[in-house]
Amino acid sequence: MTDPLPLLYSYRRCPYAMRARMALLQAGHAFEVVDVDLRNKPAALLALSPKGTVPVLRLPDGRVLEESWDIMRWALAAEDHDGVWSRAQSAVNLDLLARNDGAFKHHLDRYKYPERFGEPDGLRDHHRAQAVAVLLLPLQARLQHEPYLGGAAPCATDLAIFPFVRQFAAVAPAWFAGQPWPAVQSWLAAWLGSRLFGVCMDKGAVARPAQFR
Repeated sequence: MTDPLPLLYSYRRCPYAMRARMALLQAGHAFEVVDVDLRNKPAALLALSPKGTVPVLRLPDGRVLEESWDIMRWALAAEDHDGVWSRAQSAVNLDLLARNDGAFKHHLDRYKYPERFGEPDGLRDHHRAQAVAVLLLPLQARLQHEPYLGGAAPCATDLAIFPFVRQFAAVAPAWFAGQPWPAVQSWLAAWLGSRLFGVCMDKGAVARPAQFR
């Protein structure tokens, strides 16, 4: 009898779910995917995680991981042969992750969806400027010298931050392309064109790492 695969409750365009899927693929894990309708969440998801957010990973041994960074840690840390996890543990990379998941996400949401937060449309430029100052400028400074946050090769921080920068850039693509951030723009373009990202965005019910290698 074949052992069950890890089961990931996901939403294709959610940046948190996206980074979890990319980490699982990067680590070489096969896993099943349930793409969740966020307006009609399945009872099985709510039974595992009453907060009802994605991603949620149910492991074959019954453990449940409810946070994207915990899923990334499970996927990447145990057999970190290529240093994808260990290179993410530097002080600068942990600081970038904290910026991304904290202040940058706050301003990104209000820049992209001002109506959801009762924000006057006139504050969009304010939130965009704050998002730039919090993350995009430090990211540009970091990437000027190396192609990835992991140095010559990616690390978990690249995978964790990329989906949010992608979301930010997609709000006003022409504006983003015109900014003086060539290192960030090249880094984003490389991830958008990567086989890893392509497989991550596939709609299949089972994700198998061999597809992108």
